[in-house]
Amino acid sequence: QVRLVESGGGLVPSGGSLRLSCAASGSIFNFVAMGWHRQAPGKERELVADITTSSTNYADSVKGRFSISRDNAENTVYLQMNSLKPEDTTVYYCRLDSTNVVGIQVIHWGQGTQVTVSS
Repeated sequence: QVRLVESGGGLVPSGGSLRLSCAASGSIFNFVAMGWHRQAPGKERELVADITTSSTNYADSVKGRFSISRDNAENTVYLQMNSLKPEDTTVYYCRLDSTNVVGIQVIHWGQGTQVTVSS
């Protein structure tokens, strides 16, 4: 059973920085991607950034401010968030995409971590 444990959320002033971490444990047969999504109340969950074995992908709203990285040995993904804005305030969720032994996509989500940016 795969488990995702997130940490690093909190309260920061506008312009501040936070670093989110997501550690994956358990059996992962074939890693595809790992990343962060966020969901504001009443809105759909949206991609913030993700990372594969060969590339990274960012939402337009965070390009130049956020940076995603991965420690392969520790199965951990990090999201460095700089120049935070009040509109970045919401719950951030870690997501792991993989495939199982028969090639079927498997998605795991973390429990979410709150990021609050004060104006």
